[in-house]
Amino acid sequence: MDINHTTVEQYLHEQIPLSKAIDVSVISISESGVILSAPLFPNINHRSTVFGGSMSAVAILAAWTFIHVQLQTLSIPCRIVIQNNHVEYLKPIQATFQAHCAAPPQQEWERLIKAVSKRGKGRVILNVEIYSEGLLVGKFQGQYVALKLEEAD
Repeated sequence: MDINHTTVEQYLHEQIPLSKAIDVSVISISESGVILSAPLFPNINHRSTVFGGSMSAVAILAAWTFIHVQLQTLSIPCRIVIQNNHVEYLKPIQATFQAHCAAPPQQEWERLIKAVSKRGKGRVILNVEIYSEGLLVGKFQGQYVALKLEEAD
């Protein structure tokens, strides 16, 4: 899969303005996952660490980006929304941080594709690990819904 990181990053910044405001950058995209990165500033809080909402937002974006890119690669146009999530903040973040979204198990991904194709919508749960300076600093799990777009959407 040959994905242009710059194009995806530009898309995020244009379509999801928060990604630009918190300076999200795309580090890697593949069938096995997505890695996004964000610096301490502009995500700093009053304790000189990353604001928890920023960490959560980057994790949400990493998983959303994975689904978006994979469905585009398969030429399945969908509106992707997060349905619910859980975040664990393991350590304060004092530097640039990265959100690593791993691909779901193949059978779960295939179930999503089948549901979208058959019923026009499907769900998938994705896990993201957040790292800073080589340490695991947070964990995220989110359930996303993919709603197939009609030509007019």
